[in-house]
Amino acid sequence: MNNSMKALVLNHREVEQLLPMSECISAMEEALAALARGEAHQPLRTIFRPPEVKGVLAMMPTFRKSPTPLFALKAICVFPGNAAIGKDAHQGGVMLFDGETGELLALVNASAITAIRTAAVSALATRLLAREDAGDLAIIGAGVQARSHLDAINCVRPLRRVRIASRRIENARRFAKEMQPQCPALIEPVETVEDAVRGADIIVTATTSRDPVLKREWISPGTHINAIGTFSPKAREVDTATMVAARLFVDRRESALNEAGDYLIAANDGAIGPEHILADLGEVVIGAHPGRTSPEEITLFKSLGLALEDLAAAEHVYRKAQEVNAGTWIEFG
Repeated sequence: MNNSMKALVLNHREVEQLLPMSECISAMEEALAALARGEAHQPLRTIFRPPEVKGVLAMMPTFRKSPTPLFALKAICVFPGNAAIGKDAHQGGVMLFDGETGELLALVNASAITAIRTAAVSALATRLLAREDAGDLAIIGAGVQARSHLDAINCVRPLRRVRIASRRIENARRFAKEMQPQCPALIEPVETVEDAVRGADIIVTATTSRDPVLKREWISPGTHINAIGTFSPKAREVDTATMVAARLFVDRRESALNEAGDYLIAANDGAIGPEHILADLGEVVIGAHPGRTSPEEITLFKSLGLALEDLAAAEHVYRKAQEVNAGTWIEFG
């Protein structure tokens, strides 16, 4: 029996080089369309929370049957306190497996994959749901996701103005200074969330807050919101009034109904029910749902992150790495 097998290892820097945002947006569009067409299988993620630990371990498996059968598993630790020590809150790996033999093909840095693909999905949602003339962007939070979201939204709408708010104004100022060279629009650090979102027509909430940072009275008609910071049933960034007012889209209904605190807390208040979720984003991609239907309505995309998105991103960098001879091959058989 020949057990010779090699697996490709790709680190953070290599993933960033191999996965430019525009290419990732296209990969996410294809992945979510495949999910909407029933070409992928994905159970809910498992989250392991030992009581004495200031973080969690999430395990996210998936399978996609075409064009090439693949399994993927993302095992990722989320430690919100990491930002204070200059590290990404997300730490882990994405394992990519051959869907016919089960062989391990690649181990890919998960914090890089997560940062890029999360923002790419928000950009896809923005392209599909925001008004065509939207260009006034507010970002709440100044961490890794805030940075990748600025890059991503800039790919799908010409930005006229960018405002950034963080719990500490110095973080917003640092963000503006570091990101300004990459952004054609002026980036303005502001003192409060209200200052950032009033008048904005695209809003990104990318915080670790457990309580709402976004209030309905600050939001203009016609705004599109990407709520991406929370993935716990007990944490939310968006208040109930905004959830009620918005036309709600999700990456996947089953995940939202089980994991999205933004939805679940409002639902537990009796303010909304499952019918308030209009569509999965993939259904908008394939034309099964129209998405935005008027210039005045508020659209909200609640993103939880899907293992299928990780699979698509990992496959993209795996194929590209082979073409350009990047990464490190290890004997694994």
